[in-house]
Amino acid sequence: MKAVLQYRASPGFAAIIEQSRGAVAVAIVDEDDAAAFMREIADAAVLLHVLKPVTAQMMDAAPQLKLIQKIGVGVNTIDLDAARARGIAVCNMPGTNSQAVAELTMGLMLGALRQLAYLDPLTRAGNGWHPDAALVDRVGEIGGRTVGFLGYGAIPQLLAPALIALGARVIYTANSPKPDLPGVAVSFAELLTHSDILSLHVPLTGATERIIDSAALAAMKPGAVLVNTARGGLVDEAALHAALTSGMLAGAGLDVFGAEPASADNPLFALPNVLVTPHVAWITQETLRRSMIVAFENARRVAQGADLLHRVA
Repeated sequence: MKAVLQYRASPGFAAIIEQSRGAVAVAIVDEDDAAAFMREIADAAVLLHVLKPVTAQMMDAAPQLKLIQKIGVGVNTIDLDAARARGIAVCNMPGTNSQAVAELTMGLMLGALRQLAYLDPLTRAGNGWHPDAALVDRVGEIGGRTVGFLGYGAIPQLLAPALIALGARVIYTANSPKPDLPGVAVSFAELLTHSDILSLHVPLTGATERIIDSAALAAMKPGAVLVNTARGGLVDEAALHAALTSGMLAGAGLDVFGAEPASADNPLFALPNVLVTPHVAWITQETLRRSMIVAFENARRVAQGADLLHRVA
């Protein structure tokens, strides 16, 4: 059986694939090499999908394709209707990257609160003892603040005990209350008005697209911080830019963007109070090992005609 990974895999990732693949042959293709992808996918049974959108046209170029295996959780980058129409299974792998995303989310919270995006280049330039006092006045601690989670799945549930141990209060908005877990369930309106740090953890759907718009940002607590390690489309970036430049928000920590890969001319990148990473919250060696175990188990199950793990379509 042949699988194609459409991703710019590091040497370490390639080694993990080789260790985990078993009898599955894997072709690794850079996302930007369309010709190589079309050549390799033509006789592949499995597509290992990371971020490059999977379209109906891509599926049509792969007549033997039986499985689109998402390396991660979100499947908004896959044309699910097209996959169903062609009888191609779609699976994800919930939980494999939760620890990694939780840890970077915490890092972005701390980094945004401490204005690291501003202080790091200032220090490298030899001007660390001459900061903009207005920015430094916004530096703060997690302890004593209220951290609000939009969505309360595996990642916020990992973070909540650590945040509480640091002295934070945790609130959340979710589809249903979770009385056995730490944190207090609140309405979306209350989440906006009470959170000193608002962290996003919901999938991108028609109902959640740009849920953090100008009205939501205006309702947030003055001087709050926004953290997004979920999907860029949850946030109206123009409205966020306005809120950050006006001083309505103190800062933001962003791993995801409306257009990816994010280009250098994204206006948010010019702001000193915005800390950014390139959609890598999920990427650790540990996540990749866990992910490849699931991916190649599903590849084996496809070959055997067995039930698949975490099938979503």
